[in-house]
Amino acid sequence: MERIYTACLVIIGNEILSGRTQDSNLSFLGEKLNEIGIRMEEARIVPDIPERIMHTVNEVRSAFDYVFTTGGIGPTHDDITSQCVADAFDVPLILHPDAHKAMLAFYGEDQLTEARLRMAHVPQGASLIENDISVAPGYQIENVFVLAGVPKIMQSMFSKLSPGLTGGRPMISRTLTSHAKEGEIAKDLGDIQKKYPDVDVGSYPFMGRGGTGVRIVMRSTNEDLLTQCEKDVDVVLNSYT
Repeated sequence: MERIYTACLVIIGNEILSGRTQDSNLSFLGEKLNEIGIRMEEARIVPDIPERIMHTVNEVRSAFDYVFTTGGIGPTHDDITSQCVADAFDVPLILHPDAHKAMLAFYGEDQLTEARLRMAHVPQGASLIENDISVAPGYQIENVFVLAGVPKIMQSMFSKLSPGLTGGRPMISRTLTSHAKEGEIAKDLGDIQKKYPDVDVGSYPFMGRGGTGVRIVMRSTNEDLLTQCEKDVDVVLNSYT
């Protein structure tokens, strides 16, 4: 059987849960991982509570091939991700000499405050992930990749680590749009889904100035099956318009 590589994203931060900050990292990572052939199968948003972060990291790292965390590795008091990850792996949080050197060169000794120096601390045994924008690194420990929450910095970090990821065949998607009503096509779509179990068939209604309708999104790693499924869906949609 085809090897399926899976991933989970752990989004850390009270500001996400409160709605003050809108997360855009999930869509970026989901798309980029799919290009490599890694399926984002789950995402969790966790508050800045050490026990919750530790429990979540330990739970998902044993359930998925890859775990990515975003947020909580800055210089302030509520940036607790690194300590929590260290505790989850039961290792000390240490000042990484390479991270220290890079930040010293970037800030200078006078500007490398104690708060900024916190960002050079990683769990013992972790390897650094470069940050071309603000120098403070992310890191990898086993199958857990700890990244910044700021999208531009996270994307920079991901570009550094992505060549080392192993994936399978990427998911291919096709979309058909119709003014048919979901209630009309529901049974036929259900029958098509049963006929093509290896194709994910999703129905997404829309409304706007052009009227109402539905978008049918089909996803699979098998292009031949996807093409067959698309033809069947197209027949159903045309019969109701």
